[in-house]
Amino acid sequence: MGIVTPELGLIFWQLIIFLLVLFLLAKFAWKPILVALRDREDSIDNALRMAEQAKLEMQSLKAGNEKLLADARHERDQMLKEGQNIANQIVEKAKTDATEEANRIAQQAREAIQQEKNQALAEVRNTAAQLSVDIAERLLRRELADPAAQQQLVTEYLKDVKLN
Repeated sequence: MGIVTPELGLIFWQLIIFLLVLFLLAKFAWKPILVALRDREDSIDNALRMAEQAKLEMQSLKAGNEKLLADARHERDQMLKEGQNIANQIVEKAKTDATEEANRIAQQAREAIQQEKNQALAEVRNTAAQLSVDIAERLLRRELADPAAQQQLVTEYLKDVKLN
């Protein structure tokens, strides 16, 4: 079999039906399809613009967040530095107070030692004076005429006396 060629009447009716369908599509379907395509294109353009705007806003927010983070880090560093300075001041004050207290206690101890020393010297003087009076009294009781007896008496008294 060979190739089949369509007849002229069939081609005519197919052409008329095609033109009729084309006319109906152009009249009723083509405009709504084009409107829908334009609406779709506009909504895509709108979405792209909004995405670009959102991208710019995100970049702005990111820059703002980075600035806030930098500010927060700086403030944290300042607070740490300030805290370290306060701690150093407290340590220095404690050292100064401790040194002053130690000096005050040492001064009080020196004063107490000096006072005890003065009391001990006064006691030694009183004891020496009392001993001198006792020796003189005993010497006067004895006979003052005999110098050898006086010398022996003084020697005995000095042996009896114990100086502490």
